[in-house]
Amino acid sequence: MPNMSPNKVAMPTQEPEVRITNFEEVAMGYTPQMAIEEAQRCLHCKHKPCVQGCPVNVNIPEFIEKVKEGDFEEAYRIIGMTSSLPAVCGRVCPQESQCEKYCVRGIKTEAVAIGRLERFVADTHRNEHDAPLSKPQSNGHKVAVVGAGPAGLTAAGDLARMGYDVTIFEALHVAGGVLMYGIPEFRLPKEIVQAEISHLKELGVEIVTNFVVGRSDTIDALIEDGFEAIFIGSGAGLPNFMGLPGENLKGVYSANEFLTRINLMKAYKEGVDTPIQRPAKTVVVGGGNVAMDAARCARRLGSEVHIVYRRSLEELPARKEEVEHAMEEGIIFDLLCNPVAVIGNEEGWVDKVECVRMELGEPDASGRRRPVVIEGSNFTIDADCMIMAIGTSPNPLIRHTTQGLEVNRRGCLIVDENEQTSREGIYAGGDAVTGAATVISAMGAGKKSAAAMDAYIRSKSES
Repeated sequence: MPNMSPNKVAMPTQEPEVRITNFEEVAMGYTPQMAIEEAQRCLHCKHKPCVQGCPVNVNIPEFIEKVKEGDFEEAYRIIGMTSSLPAVCGRVCPQESQCEKYCVRGIKTEAVAIGRLERFVADTHRNEHDAPLSKPQSNGHKVAVVGAGPAGLTAAGDLARMGYDVTIFEALHVAGGVLMYGIPEFRLPKEIVQAEISHLKELGVEIVTNFVVGRSDTIDALIEDGFEAIFIGSGAGLPNFMGLPGENLKGVYSANEFLTRINLMKAYKEGVDTPIQRPAKTVVVGGGNVAMDAARCARRLGSEVHIVYRRSLEELPARKEEVEHAMEEGIIFDLLCNPVAVIGNEEGWVDKVECVRMELGEPDASGRRRPVVIEGSNFTIDADCMIMAIGTSPNPLIRHTTQGLEVNRRGCLIVDENEQTSREGIYAGGDAVTGAATVISAMGAGKKSAAAMDAYIRSKSES
């Protein structure tokens, strides 16, 4: 009989007053007993609606069945058939809007904790059974991947398993993309990211770091070097700003810079070469996961933190769990507010952020109610740091150095139904195509592109 408890098995976490003093992982993971108990909540529906909600189509009921039986290694094998980064996905995917959204248990009660079970399975495998993988036999073809983020890593892993010689070209000094520079250690420990990447290296994937495609070499030069197909997964690392008066003051950061300095450069540690400002009062503008990450990092630096978001809590796009954790950690949510100016002191540093209050009007093109300014509602928030987390765009370098690559008005690469760009043999996916989105959607694009690249090369070989 299934476990008919209406609630998920609770995830053990660090207490809020403890975790705001460190950057260690907040969620501590299930024990085997907890995982089995949660797995027993699954009804194993014949139609598997949860699988339809997963961008990489993990066979969720099958792996959960194995967890229920205590066969955690077989559960890992099932997940690994379609997902290259299960320990990552189990931690950062927005399951509530994907697989768990379609869980039948979630209609009247809480959905099965699919993400927590995936994390448990991946962590158990890494801790107990992490034997080196065998490199597949080469099929004699070589392909290139631009960018070692979620999309690129997924495409590289799938292509390597098919027998391709795969080379990833990564601009930063370490592979992982947004998994390394964007998501904080307390949500996604970097040793876990690198452990997942090590599996790709075991499959024969070569990773070339400090290589900026468009500067170190061009896409066309890679083609001349004999790469038969190329996948562009270069992400969306160009931060957006609002053009506010005072936005160029000292103490104003893009979330990209703030998070990169903390996550990749460990700027929060004592004695580092590139320390970061330790603000007393911080304003974070935005309501997505990046805004939550920036706010929670600033809180760990000892700051009072305000999140300024122009819509209400119901429209907040961040994961529910991240919002709850932020609130537990004492972060203040100034909702239905929007900044209009940044006010500086005599030394040129941020001193206050001027905001206006908003009310929700009619729905806009996205279907969400449009925020409307309440005239005369201006007020200020004291702050010596302001972080802009209102989205990112693809860096224009690749499109400016590659003739024939078509982009849309936002600078995102245009692809067809097979993820192929306007250039034959050049594919793209993830944030470089969609703009800033989720890790798992980028992985789904990488997986689809790998299959299309394989079909493309096979068709050329047969002709």
